[in-house]
Amino acid sequence: MVSPAVEIKSPAEWSSLLDATKIVVAQFYSPSNTASLEAIHILEHHSQGIEGRGTVLELAKVNVDELKAIKNAYSITTLPTTMLFQNGKEIDKVAGDNPRRLAQLVDKLKRAVDSAKTEQASGSSSSWKGAALPRGYVDVTDQVEVNRSELLNVDTETGGVRVLFSKEKPSALSGGKGTAKDWVESDTDEQLLLFMPFQSMLKLHTLQITSLPPTDDDDNDEIPTRPKTIKLFVNKPHNLGFDEAEDLQATQDIELSENDWNKEGTASVPLRYVRFQNINSLVLFVVNGDGDSEKVRIDRLRLIGESGANRDMGKLEKIGDLPGE
Repeated sequence: MVSPAVEIKSPAEWSSLLDATKIVVAQFYSPSNTASLEAIHILEHHSQGIEGRGTVLELAKVNVDELKAIKNAYSITTLPTTMLFQNGKEIDKVAGDNPRRLAQLVDKLKRAVDSAKTEQASGSSSSWKGAALPRGYVDVTDQVEVNRSELLNVDTETGGVRVLFSKEKPSALSGGKGTAKDWVESDTDEQLLLFMPFQSMLKLHTLQITSLPPTDDDDNDEIPTRPKTIKLFVNKPHNLGFDEAEDLQATQDIELSENDWNKEGTASVPLRYVRFQNINSLVLFVVNGDGDSEKVRIDRLRLIGESGANRDMGKLEKIGDLPGE
């Protein structure tokens, strides 16, 4: 039996579906357009045999006559239009009656579902977390555009920016096993500047920083320390310079103490949620470390909050009480 697509009744329901479901296929239609009605049945037929409905996958249909805000947000001008979303982000779009392109979209859908199920099954090995997530929020670190991120004053003998967003357990918690250095250290002094652009508009609730410097009783300015003072800046088109970051008023200033770090070497920093709404980039400036060392070390970064559907979905953001602040 063919499972029917879910009929979206409101922009809020649409946003909730994208937030709650890893993979969504949406068919945009009009009751007066025969081709778009047929396209819904074709999509439902093609989805037969794909496991994961109701868990990692959902099929949806959007009546563009009734939900013009959603139609306009995605610039729907042709019916039928089929769109594929993963983690709230558009990854494919087929406009018009195009069987070849629709078949390609279904193939991409199957691969995305298989990948999501594998990731879900792998669990512990691929989803290490240094601290629990705040209730009601999710890890949105995968929305960082790593290829466009930039880290300044990094020691090139340690890892690069990519290791900060790794889902693997830090080697320092596994007895230091492994040949690669999966952390970053500052180079000429204790300061670091990290620019993180995002794939979609985010609402950030918490920043989790993992830092696992080696323990040594001797005073040594070559042994890295944990970050102490941090400044955060939002919606910058590119990285800042160190002098500029020193002088510029931050979106939030952070002071970490020894008690902020848990046994996994992770500090969970609550953000002033109202100030971190609808942001497309984040600059993290480590001003100094917690000791006399000239080096600072960071092993992992996690961004916790909510991701929007895409950078043009501001009109469809959920409205409600804003926690935090």
